[in-house]
Amino acid sequence: MDGAGKRAARPHGAPRGDVVPPTDAELVAACIAGAPGAWDAFVDRFGGLLFHVADRTARQRGTTLGAADRDDAVAAVLLELLRGDAAALRAFAGRSSLATYLTVITRRVTVRQLLAAAAGGQPAGSDPSHDPRPAVRDREEVEALLGSLDEDEARLVRLHHLEGRSYGEISRATGLPLGSIGPALSKARDKMRAAARR
Repeated sequence: MDGAGKRAARPHGAPRGDVVPPTDAELVAACIAGAPGAWDAFVDRFGGLLFHVADRTARQRGTTLGAADRDDAVAAVLLELLRGDAAALRAFAGRSSLATYLTVITRRVTVRQLLAAAAGGQPAGSDPSHDPRPAVRDREEVEALLGSLDEDEARLVRLHHLEGRSYGEISRATGLPLGSIGPALSKARDKMRAAARR
């Protein structure tokens, strides 16, 4: 088997080298407990899945998501996971893989986004810059939570969680040292959780 075949054979979230990642249940528990680096590990492991499922769900409903719409959908999924003191994460019972559980949530949230966009008179997949009305309520909620952050914190959250940028890309874009990005994101997420509870 060549290198490409080996890469294709490794399942999503499989360990690389000697690093053994936490199990689904361990990762969820760490996120709920607010363990340092847990949410970053969660987004690193499953962020690509969320984008993929949002795209596929839209295609199955006969539309295509633009970049902004896809970001809105994933932002809404992350908000759903954090809402109500992370109730959706706490409800994960381990009867399926975490990837399957997140796929179900992402499909549901994406469909809700598409229906809300259609009800608001904006065609799904259109460029929201052409319509000043908010596409969906969830986007307003995300922006409200980002409003609890200072400008630099909000930019970091957008870059990492909404745009899927790596720490290296964020460092190059902002000039921040690599070692300071994780703690800054953790602080920002704590503020957003507190705002969501309020």
